Amino acid sequence: MDAIVKKLNVEPLRPTREEAEEAVRLLLRWAGDDPDREGLLDTPARVAKAYAELFSGYGADVDEVLGRTFEEVGGYNDIVIVRDISFFSHCEHHMLPVIGKAHVAYLPSGRVLGLSKIARIVDVFARRLQTQENMTAQIANAIDDTLAPRGVAVFLEAEHMCMAMRGIQKTGSTTLTTTFTGAFKDNAAEQARFMAMVRGR
Repeated sequence: MDAIVKKLNVEPLRPTREEAEEAVRLLLRWAGDDPDREGLLDTPARVAKAYAELFSGYGADVDEVLGRTFEEVGGYNDIVIVRDISFFSHCEHHMLPVIGKAHVAYLPSGRVLGLSKIARIVDVFARRLQTQENMTAQIANAIDDTLAPRGVAVFLEAEHMCMAMRGIQKTGSTTLTTTFTGAFKDNAAEQARFMAMVRGR
Protein backbone atom coordinates (compact mmCIF):
# COMPACT_ATOMS: atom_id res chain seq x y z
CA MET A 1 0.00 0.00 0.00
CA ASP A 2 2.86 2.41 0.85
CA ALA A 3 4.30 1.86 -2.62
CA ILE A 4 0.97 2.80 -4.22
CA VAL A 5 0.70 5.98 -2.16
CA LYS A 6 4.27 6.97 -3.08
CA LYS A 7 3.68 6.20 -6.74
CA LEU A 8 0.54 8.35 -6.86
CA ASN A 9 2.30 11.11 -4.87
CA VAL A 10 -0.72 11.36 -2.55
CA GLU A 11 -0.29 13.72 0.39
CA PRO A 12 -1.29 12.25 3.76
CA LEU A 13 -4.38 13.86 5.24
CA ARG A 14 -3.58 16.71 7.60
CA PRO A 15 -4.98 16.14 11.11
CA THR A 16 -7.88 18.32 12.20
CA ARG A 17 -7.51 21.10 14.75
CA GLU A 18 -9.39 18.90 17.23
CA GLU A 19 -6.96 16.01 16.67
CA ALA A 20 -4.01 18.36 17.21
CA GLU A 21 -5.52 19.62 20.46
CA GLU A 22 -6.10 16.04 21.64
CA ALA A 23 -2.44 15.27 20.90
CA VAL A 24 -1.42 18.19 23.13
CA ARG A 25 -3.67 16.84 25.90
CA LEU A 26 -1.93 13.47 25.55
CA LEU A 27 1.52 15.10 25.81
CA LEU A 28 0.44 17.00 28.92
CA ARG A 29 -0.60 13.73 30.52
CA TRP A 30 2.65 12.06 29.40
CA ALA A 31 4.62 14.92 31.00
CA GLY A 32 2.86 14.14 34.28
CA ASP A 33 0.28 16.92 34.49
CA ASP A 34 -3.51 17.02 34.40
CA PRO A 35 -4.90 18.66 31.23
CA ASP A 36 -8.22 19.12 33.03
CA ARG A 37 -6.86 21.40 35.74
CA GLU A 38 -7.83 25.05 35.48
CA GLY A 39 -4.47 26.40 34.25
CA LEU A 40 -4.24 23.86 31.41
CA LEU A 41 -7.85 23.79 30.18
CA ASP A 42 -7.18 26.16 27.26
CA THR A 43 -3.57 25.07 26.66
CA PRO A 44 -4.31 22.58 23.85
CA ALA A 45 -6.15 25.25 21.86
CA ARG A 46 -3.41 27.80 22.52
CA VAL A 47 -0.68 25.37 21.44
CA ALA A 48 -2.52 24.47 18.22
CA LYS A 49 -2.96 28.17 17.44
CA ALA A 50 0.71 28.86 18.19
CA TYR A 51 1.83 25.95 16.00
CA ALA A 52 -0.24 27.28 13.09
CA GLU A 53 1.81 30.49 13.31
CA LEU A 54 5.19 28.96 14.17
CA PHE A 55 5.01 26.49 11.26
CA SER A 56 3.23 28.70 8.73
CA GLY A 57 6.20 28.29 6.36
CA TYR A 58 4.82 24.96 5.17
CA GLY A 59 1.87 26.71 3.55
CA ALA A 60 3.91 29.50 1.94
CA ASP A 61 4.57 29.68 -1.80
CA VAL A 62 8.20 30.72 -2.33
CA ASP A 63 7.51 32.16 -5.79
CA GLU A 64 4.63 34.23 -4.44
CA VAL A 65 6.64 35.43 -1.42
CA LEU A 66 9.57 36.62 -3.53
CA GLY A 67 7.07 38.16 -5.93
CA ARG A 68 8.01 40.52 -8.69
CA THR A 69 11.46 41.90 -9.30
CA PHE A 70 12.48 45.39 -10.39
CA GLU A 71 14.60 46.33 -13.39
CA GLU A 72 14.76 50.12 -12.93
CA VAL A 73 17.91 50.24 -10.83
CA GLY A 74 19.80 53.10 -12.51
CA GLY A 75 22.59 50.76 -13.60
CA TYR A 76 23.30 49.61 -10.01
CA ASN A 77 25.09 46.26 -10.07
CA ASP A 78 27.00 46.08 -6.78
CA ILE A 79 26.28 44.07 -3.65
CA VAL A 80 22.85 44.29 -2.01
CA ILE A 81 22.89 43.10 1.60
CA VAL A 82 20.26 42.87 4.31
CA ARG A 83 21.83 41.97 7.62
CA ASP A 84 20.60 41.23 11.15
CA ILE A 85 17.31 39.66 10.04
CA SER A 86 16.05 38.10 13.27
CA PHE A 87 14.38 34.70 13.00
CA PHE A 88 12.87 32.00 15.16
CA SER A 89 12.80 28.39 14.03
CA HIS A 90 12.54 24.91 15.54
CA CYS A 91 15.04 22.09 15.20
CA GLU A 92 13.62 19.05 13.48
CA HIS A 93 15.27 16.66 15.93
CA HIS A 94 13.78 17.89 19.23
CA MET A 95 11.23 20.54 18.12
CA LEU A 96 12.95 23.07 20.37
CA PRO A 97 13.51 26.72 19.40
CA VAL A 98 16.37 28.04 17.30
CA ILE A 99 16.90 31.79 17.73
CA GLY A 100 19.18 33.69 15.40
CA LYS A 101 19.99 36.27 12.78
CA ALA A 102 20.34 35.94 9.04
CA HIS A 103 22.56 38.04 6.78
CA VAL A 104 21.69 37.77 3.09
CA ALA A 105 23.36 39.37 0.06
CA TYR A 106 23.30 39.09 -3.70
CA LEU A 107 25.03 40.63 -6.70
CA PRO A 108 22.32 41.83 -9.12
CA SER A 109 22.26 40.91 -12.76
CA GLY A 110 19.92 43.60 -14.05
CA ARG A 111 17.09 42.97 -11.56
CA VAL A 112 16.63 43.47 -7.82
CA LEU A 113 14.24 42.20 -5.16
CA GLY A 114 12.15 44.34 -2.84
CA LEU A 115 14.15 44.42 0.41
CA SER A 116 11.27 43.13 2.53
CA LYS A 117 11.15 40.03 0.30
CA ILE A 118 14.56 38.97 1.58
CA ALA A 119 13.36 39.08 5.19
CA ARG A 120 10.18 37.27 4.23
CA ILE A 121 11.99 34.41 2.53
CA VAL A 122 14.05 33.94 5.69
CA ASP A 123 10.79 33.61 7.63
CA VAL A 124 9.31 31.14 5.12
CA PHE A 125 12.10 28.66 5.76
CA ALA A 126 12.49 29.50 9.46
CA ARG A 127 8.83 28.69 10.11
CA ARG A 128 9.35 25.00 9.44
CA LEU A 129 11.10 22.20 11.30
CA GLN A 130 14.69 22.74 10.25
CA THR A 131 18.36 22.12 10.48
CA GLN A 132 20.37 25.32 10.25
CA GLU A 133 22.45 23.92 7.41
CA ASN A 134 19.38 23.14 5.32
CA MET A 135 17.77 26.51 6.02
CA THR A 136 20.93 28.34 4.93
CA ALA A 137 20.98 26.50 1.60
CA GLN A 138 17.22 26.90 1.05
CA ILE A 139 17.38 30.70 1.39
CA ALA A 140 20.29 30.93 -1.06
CA ASN A 141 18.68 28.58 -3.58
CA ALA A 142 15.32 30.38 -3.49
CA ILE A 143 16.93 33.74 -4.27
CA ASP A 144 19.20 32.18 -6.89
CA ASP A 145 16.28 30.46 -8.64
CA THR A 146 14.00 33.52 -8.62
CA LEU A 147 16.42 36.34 -9.37
CA ALA A 148 19.27 34.61 -11.26
CA PRO A 149 21.82 37.05 -9.80
CA ARG A 150 25.58 36.87 -10.29
CA GLY A 151 25.88 35.39 -6.82
CA VAL A 152 24.14 34.90 -3.46
CA ALA A 153 25.65 34.85 0.03
CA VAL A 154 23.79 33.67 3.14
CA PHE A 155 25.20 33.64 6.68
CA LEU A 156 23.14 32.40 9.64
CA GLU A 157 24.15 32.60 13.27
CA ALA A 158 21.87 31.01 15.83
CA GLU A 159 21.54 29.56 19.30
CA HIS A 160 19.88 26.15 19.50
CA MET A 161 17.76 25.46 22.57
CA CYS A 162 18.27 21.71 22.05
CA MET A 163 21.88 22.39 23.13
CA ALA A 164 21.02 24.96 25.82
CA MET A 165 17.96 23.40 27.51
CA ARG A 166 18.75 19.68 27.29
CA GLY A 167 21.60 17.28 26.50
CA ILE A 168 24.92 19.12 26.76
CA GLN A 169 23.17 22.19 28.30
CA LYS A 170 25.59 24.82 26.98
CA THR A 171 23.90 28.21 26.91
CA GLY A 172 25.30 30.98 24.75
CA SER A 173 26.98 28.76 22.17
CA THR A 174 26.32 29.93 18.61
CA THR A 175 26.26 27.93 15.38
CA LEU A 176 27.41 29.67 12.19
CA THR A 177 26.57 28.46 8.68
CA THR A 178 27.22 29.95 5.24
CA THR A 179 26.22 29.25 1.66
CA PHE A 180 27.75 30.99 -1.35
CA THR A 181 26.75 30.75 -5.00
CA GLY A 182 28.11 32.26 -8.20
CA ALA A 183 30.64 35.09 -7.75
CA PHE A 184 30.55 34.72 -3.96
CA LYS A 185 31.52 31.06 -4.28
CA ASP A 186 34.18 31.59 -6.94
CA ASN A 187 35.76 34.80 -5.67
CA ALA A 188 37.36 34.85 -2.22
CA ALA A 189 37.51 38.65 -2.31
CA GLU A 190 33.71 38.85 -2.67
CA GLN A 191 33.26 36.43 0.22
CA ALA A 192 35.60 38.54 2.36
CA ARG A 193 33.76 41.73 1.41
CA PHE A 194 30.43 40.16 2.36
CA MET A 195 31.76 39.02 5.73
CA ALA A 196 33.34 42.42 6.39
CA MET A 197 30.02 44.14 5.68
CA VAL A 198 28.16 41.72 7.95
CA ARG A 199 30.63 42.19 10.79
CA GLY A 200 31.28 45.91 10.25
CA ARG A 201 29.39 48.36 12.43
